[in-house]
Amino acid sequence: MKRIATTLRSFSVLLFAMLILQACNPFNTFCGSARPAPAIATLSASTITFEQVQQGFPLTVNGSNFVAASVVIINGVTLPTQVVSNQELQVTITTALISGPSTASVTVYTSGGNSGQIGCSSGGTSHALTLTITP
Repeated sequence: MKRIATTLRSFSVLLFAMLILQACNPFNTFCGSARPAPAIATLSASTITFEQVQQGFPLTVNGSNFVAASVVIINGVTLPTQVVSNQELQVTITTALISGPSTASVTVYTSGGNSGQIGCSSGGTSHALTLTITP
């Protein structure tokens, strides 16, 4: 009996360790509703004119792991964001955000999910892409 109990404890510890090492993925049931960190790949345009900004430029951000909680941030300002799909977000750039020719840092932020479990990361901020605004 002692040997069976020791074997079961060892198996339980091994199983728990394997689940933690999986971190946040579809097979780790401990992660609950954890969200993956967003990743951006491209912008619909990497260079636009200030005249386009004055008219209200619709910018599309393409990438992956976008969810309903994902938002586009330009130069530290969170914009009203339309989530088109898990690979596409849209925002409108206006003079309220950009006051003249310059460059702007574009990132995507997703707030953390409700994981609260060891080994699970949730949400985060993508790397930045640069949007150039010319005269």
